Amino acid sequence: MYLDDFVIGTELEIPSVEIDPSEMVQFAKRYDPFTVHLDRQYAERSRFGDLISPGLYSFLVVWKQFVDCNLFGDELVAGKSTKVEWFKPVYGGDVLSGKARIVNVTRRNPYNGIAEIVIEVRNQNREIVLVDRTEAVVLYRPKQN
Repeated sequence: MYLDDFVIGTELEIPSVEIDPSEMVQFAKRYDPFTVHLDRQYAERSRFGDLISPGLYSFLVVWKQFVDCNLFGDELVAGKSTKVEWFKPVYGGDVLSGKARIVNVTRRNPYNGIAEIVIEVRNQNREIVLVDRTEAVVLYRPKQN
């Protein structure tokens, strides 16, 4: 979708995804090896009561669902920035779903601009677990001569 077609306030439902406990632990072992992600006995004694998902893993499984929706299409040039804030722990077996909303569209040059998208992610209890704010560089529709 060309940047010209983006309308502030437009929303996109992101399909839900279940957090796979073994994949969550494998991600933690490789990229985020904190005790609360890997040691069940420790995690059970913590304020979380069980192993929790690495925050980036929780974000990335929903991000994959968003990317699969293909909002940008071939007009995506590149990502510019992403800021993720985490509000609640995510556990293995949780089901996360999201809603993306276009919050800003900015002209950058004659060829492209920035689409700013906010993705709000909730668990199966409808609690917000994380919010992402992403800026993407998107092409303008080519001018007709």
